Amino acid sequence: MSTNRRPNILFIMSDDHASHAMSCYGSRINQTPQLDRIADEGILFDNCFCTNSICSPSRAAILTGKYNHLNGVKSIEDELDGRQMTFPKLLQADGYQTAMIGKWHLGHGGNADPTGFDFWTVVPGQGEYHDPHFYEMGELKQFKGYATELITDFSIDWLEKRDKDRPFLLMCHHKAPHRPWQPAEKYANLYDDIDIPEPETFYDDYATRSDAAKEAKMRIESDMNDLVDLKATPPEGLTPLEEKKWRYQRYIKDYLRCVASIDESIGNLLDYLDKEGIAEDTIVVYTSDQGFFLGDHGWYDKRLMYEESLRMPFIVRYPREIKAGSRTDAMALNVDFPATFLDYAGVPVPEEMQGYSLRSIWEGQTPEGWRTSMYYRYWMHLDEHHNVYSHYGIRTERYKLIYYYGEALGTSGSIDENRPPEWELYDLEKDPYELNNVYHNEEYADITRELKQELHRLQKEVQDEPVEEIE
Repeated sequence: MSTNRRPNILFIMSDDHASHAMSCYGSRINQTPQLDRIADEGILFDNCFCTNSICSPSRAAILTGKYNHLNGVKSIEDELDGRQMTFPKLLQADGYQTAMIGKWHLGHGGNADPTGFDFWTVVPGQGEYHDPHFYEMGELKQFKGYATELITDFSIDWLEKRDKDRPFLLMCHHKAPHRPWQPAEKYANLYDDIDIPEPETFYDDYATRSDAAKEAKMRIESDMNDLVDLKATPPEGLTPLEEKKWRYQRYIKDYLRCVASIDESIGNLLDYLDKEGIAEDTIVVYTSDQGFFLGDHGWYDKRLMYEESLRMPFIVRYPREIKAGSRTDAMALNVDFPATFLDYAGVPVPEEMQGYSLRSIWEGQTPEGWRTSMYYRYWMHLDEHHNVYSHYGIRTERYKLIYYYGEALGTSGSIDENRPPEWELYDLEKDPYELNNVYHNEEYADITRELKQELHRLQKEVQDEPVEEIE
């Protein structure tokens, strides 16, 4: 066991919380003063990305430090095989006391229950907002109350009972603000007296896009469930435009009300660390398993490789080593989290983990040769509810290249002839909202060739198998 002074790690993750719904990221639609405390007293990452923008795969990547084709969790239908290596197992074996509280979403029973934790209590599947059930060390129990508040209370209770002579890893995973966006009673009327601003791309017509963008079933005006998502039916007599606006307000206000509970939770956890006198010794991370479309491009949900879905909020406070008010545009990925925590704990990073420690960046120095491109792959081809095409691609500091390869789910290497493969290319410097697909623009021919070469290099580096390209 290592004997050097090692930090506690409080890893807080929400579900579907887009960074542009946090005031420290410049939100135009809400304020998050408690989350801002972490950013103001630590470091904010402007370019933290997920490698697959959907719940279970991102969670598996965070635990294992491996891309989904290697950790076995490509979709929300896949369970995590807990026999493989995870960073909580390594920390636990090296003397950390460990706990997982909240949303797991990686399966239950057999080899799928949480491993590497001294204590765990997790919601079944997506979980419930009100009077939720939890699997507490495998035993199903129900608790009265609101999920965000209960997860916070359970987290503080575990911290109260911890061995104060040993470092801890606490993974506090909120269900919120995942669909169907049911707020706590105390916030039920928040925003009633205002209209939330619409995003810049709310009226996107997908004019230059692939069929994948046009056919995705995530549109505010047509794909939401009135009673589940909006809790009401639209008023009679509205024009289509008026109804779209009405639907957006119903959706976004409930979403932000759920975020308000998360922000309150963060404040309670930070106050606890202060009360215990351990704030200086504790790494506090706040992130979300992926981003989310908040009406951007007229959508809700995630999955697609566009910025609002791809980008994860990522703010970190560790007063001993991170300068307050730091900000970086260095590219971070969810697969980097395990290597970073192990680095701080003084535990060797297994070769099978594919991410890199972010410690130098946290401390103000981006390592020479740090990545300037990242690889993304979404596997759930034409799922029943969202109709999103399977695709992979890369994002560099300036460009994004996406390949919708038309592969039918479960038939690897087989091309769906009804949906021929398509490419999209975006110049993020000239087109930050990704409205103009320039893939067929001759001006970008050389850039396209270079990006395809980089795509293939990254696929080889992360040991993924490309689908045969059809130009």
